[in-house]
Amino acid sequence: MLGFKTFSTGGTISSMTIPAELAEFTLARRYKADRRGPVRWVWSHVTRHGWLVLILLVGAIGNAALAALVPVLTGQAFNDMLAVPARTRVLLPLALILGGSQIVRGILQFGRNFGAELLAQRIEREIRDELYLSLLGKSMTFHNIQPVGDTMARATNDVREINFMFSPGINLVVGSLTFLVMPFIFAPRYHPALLLTPILFSIAYFIALWQYLHSLTPVTNAVRDAFGVMNSRLAEALDGIETVKSASQEEAEVKRFNLNASSFRNAFVRQGDLEARFLPNLLLGIALAGGLLHALLLFRQGLLDTGGVVAYFGLLMMLDFPTFASTFAYTQVSSGIAGSRRVLELMNRENDLDQNRVGTSMDVKGQIEFRGVGFAYLDKEPILNDINFTVKPGQTVAIVGQTGAGKTSLVKLINRTYDASRGQVLVDGVNVRAWNLASLRQQISIIEQDIFLFSRSISENIAFGKPQATHAEIETAAKAAQAHDFILEFENGYDTVIGERGVTLSGGQRQRLALARAFLTDPRILVLDDSTSAIDSATEDLIQRAIANAAKGRTTLLITHRLSQIRWADLIIVLRKGRIAAIGNHEQLMQSSAAYRRIFSE
Repeated sequence: MLGFKTFSTGGTISSMTIPAELAEFTLARRYKADRRGPVRWVWSHVTRHGWLVLILLVGAIGNAALAALVPVLTGQAFNDMLAVPARTRVLLPLALILGGSQIVRGILQFGRNFGAELLAQRIEREIRDELYLSLLGKSMTFHNIQPVGDTMARATNDVREINFMFSPGINLVVGSLTFLVMPFIFAPRYHPALLLTPILFSIAYFIALWQYLHSLTPVTNAVRDAFGVMNSRLAEALDGIETVKSASQEEAEVKRFNLNASSFRNAFVRQGDLEARFLPNLLLGIALAGGLLHALLLFRQGLLDTGGVVAYFGLLMMLDFPTFASTFAYTQVSSGIAGSRRVLELMNRENDLDQNRVGTSMDVKGQIEFRGVGFAYLDKEPILNDINFTVKPGQTVAIVGQTGAGKTSLVKLINRTYDASRGQVLVDGVNVRAWNLASLRQQISIIEQDIFLFSRSISENIAFGKPQATHAEIETAAKAAQAHDFILEFENGYDTVIGERGVTLSGGQRQRLALARAFLTDPRILVLDDSTSAIDSATEDLIQRAIANAAKGRTTLLITHRLSQIRWADLIIVLRKGRIAAIGNHEQLMQSSAAYRRIFSE
């Protein structure tokens, strides 16, 4: 994972090497896991908990052995009672041994269940941690393509299936296999020929089990996938509920959801159908009948006594547990493997960006240069073509153009939200790919039109980029963003908890909080992506002055349609269909660019 790779710059290969870690951002991982396959991956988590596995195995073996003791002692009691004269004095000791053994068996069974459950919970916790860190490290390209609902289904339901795979799944599998072994251990003490039925049953059992699992695997995969699709569509509908209601499409969305729910139900029914036709249930009945017949034939030949017949049949009855438990247990294991496949697939999805932890880390001065930059999303039609310009430190740049011209895509290449497909983007003369990603982004702040605020207090939202900020610093930033006054109007002031995405605030209030968040981090490069569009006219002059003050001493890029902001920019870039149509200041462009003049005439 710590190899190196080169990167393309304008059709050439740079000699600079950067770490080939497939993560945009990585926290120190607590767990090292083998991600070459779902079984390897889960097993690499299991091996960290050897003592729990030992408890599980010891409990399972002890439980099965003491369970086998019951028919053995019962057979001995039959022989003692049928003896002439009857040996009744041994019954009490036998009963005490039997009772004591079953108390110990209960303790061992508790240990088996405890070990399996604790193992399941710990592995679930580790996998959730690993998945969350992985998702945080994915690029925006990944998150733009991956449906949120499907991600949530994998992060919740599929991870939970991995838990169930161990408890009750693996717990019952281990327990049932130890029960299956006991007739092989105890039956020969009565007669070697009595191994015939357990051997034939085990051969037929494992053949039937292999066929069952072979048929079950694609079905459980289909169940997990269908659940992911259903959850994805549900999340999409809820996220766009305002659009659904405004267009009166509730009934249509219900029909779409019902189709997805039906697909999930049908996959689940197919799984149930396979479980219902589980062949070992039939094999058990044949084994019990055949084994009893065999024991009675040996009894008639004088090769087996009554107690031996009773004990042997009791041992055969132990095959009941692996038969009936395996239907449920192996289904849980198959579902867990299917869930782990989906979780691992999400984590292994290739990233387009790397954090380059050994890259350049220094204070940004604010020079930005685009050299022959082109950009396209996932090999689709190019959004930007042959972009060339230079911004000096401290300059204010206005980027204007029609919707779809590529304005937002352009600014997101600076902090490597996306990587340029061709050419080079440089900050202070250093290719952004050669920067330490965290160092670069900490000094660049982008405020978008669609402001995201967390369901936390106002002060926590403002201090999101600088958690260690004092209340005085937060208040100063809020004043600079013209947010202080409206914050104090709330009953709890800066401690007011706002709703998810800031739904309890107006658009102008959300954008002023976003400005305060940016002011607090004191970025060297500030990008305002139409971030004043929702501010009312009464507040606009105050915000304009705040932005003008914020622009002093730092490079500022404005994506805006407000002519008042465009006029005072040091440099104006006019984009048209992904290319630079004109570049210069206001006076120059009014004279030389028809496209720019049209903006003012509209």
